[in-house]
Amino acid sequence: MSSTFSSLSIAPAQLTNLTALGYIQMTPIQAQSLPHVLRGNDLIAKAKTGSGKTAAFGIGMLEKIEPQKFAVQALVLCPTRELADQVGKELRRLARGIPNIKLVSLCGGKPFGPQKASLEHGAHIAVGTPGRIQDHLNKQTLDLSELKVLVLDEADRMLDMGFIDAIKAIISRTPKTRQTLLFSATYPDQIRAVSRSIQRNPVTVTLAEEHQPEAIEQLFYAVNKHTRNSTLLAVFEHYQPESALVFCHTKKQCDEVAALLRDHSIFALAIHGDLEQRERDQVLVQFANSSCPVLVATDVAARGLDIKSLQLVINYELPRDPEIYLHRIGRTGRAGATGMALSLFAEYEQVRVNAIEKYLSRRCICDVPASLDRHSGYCLPAAMVTIQLDAGRQHKIRPGDILGALTGDAGLAGSQIGKIDIFERHSYVALQRPALRQALNYLAHGTVKGKTVRARKLK
Repeated sequence: MSSTFSSLSIAPAQLTNLTALGYIQMTPIQAQSLPHVLRGNDLIAKAKTGSGKTAAFGIGMLEKIEPQKFAVQALVLCPTRELADQVGKELRRLARGIPNIKLVSLCGGKPFGPQKASLEHGAHIAVGTPGRIQDHLNKQTLDLSELKVLVLDEADRMLDMGFIDAIKAIISRTPKTRQTLLFSATYPDQIRAVSRSIQRNPVTVTLAEEHQPEAIEQLFYAVNKHTRNSTLLAVFEHYQPESALVFCHTKKQCDEVAALLRDHSIFALAIHGDLEQRERDQVLVQFANSSCPVLVATDVAARGLDIKSLQLVINYELPRDPEIYLHRIGRTGRAGATGMALSLFAEYEQVRVNAIEKYLSRRCICDVPASLDRHSGYCLPAAMVTIQLDAGRQHKIRPGDILGALTGDAGLAGSQIGKIDIFERHSYVALQRPALRQALNYLAHGTVKGKTVRARKLK
């Protein structure tokens, strides 16, 4: 079976756009899912973030949209605002080859009014979180009577977050003739039950494990309640990673661990559900653009993270579910690279170690903290620093406008400028630290795209 996109029955304009975007060979999830999606079958796909699943449902979904009909014809439900933003960006790229396609993002934490106005002007695709989608349905600002395709992305996480009632309420407002695509990293009994209630004869696609066990070195360190923090610090001092993702169970634990690391000259930021949307955006931007080397996260907050290369994953505490453990450590050792996963466990967590061994069909390698070499004076600063500009897509700002201003009038070298992220009302630019003052001095008096723009350094 051919794995090229050109082997699929999709419109020539769409193929041209996919080629321009670099989509030539399908990933395994795309090769197994897309033919079924294009045929109109309901689908259950077990796939993780980073497997290419957005294109797996997005390409097929776009083939079914009728641009001349201004009605919501496709709906993608996501567990978090971050994932919804990521999915929306990718779908916009995929839709470039289709004239007049309009996509709206409907997430909580954002003003309701502009979303209502966007829907009033007509939209073909809606991407959002269950709570906000339900709000729009209840206030009759969203009509799903013409829906053709419904996607539940990271369905397991939506159920973990308690969205099952909202999802059922949303589905009750959609036509029974719709196509329903369910994507989930894990496949617990609750997902099977949901599938039975909302899908018709779904095709099931399951990928072989994407991360070869040998690509990820896994070590477990036995601790007690008094040595967990000191062992975490010892891990950083011994392995000295350039980037790391630390998993915690609770929001409070995330904040405490991030503060502990910062107190020991390891720059870390926490992300969890208690942060406001702007704060979450800022944390994720800084982690992705090398302005923050260590992210401390809950499982829910870390879903949908787009991490290209990550050296080290640390389990501050082990999860109760071994499948969650595998999903956590799969953030490293990607795309042919090797990675490392280190886990701290107390005596009461031995049952979790046993469950992981049974799940992986192999013994876990356990070590003692005394084997770690401590290095006094160790520090892990950020390689870059981020500035926020109070202008974004709403102001017609593009990455090239910011790059041009900083390398032109501001006099910075292109090599001093890192990743540029554009949001609706704000933009973020990563800079090498020596370039910070020069950039801020220029922005205090100069312009971007002919406009004065306020700028400040993120903490």
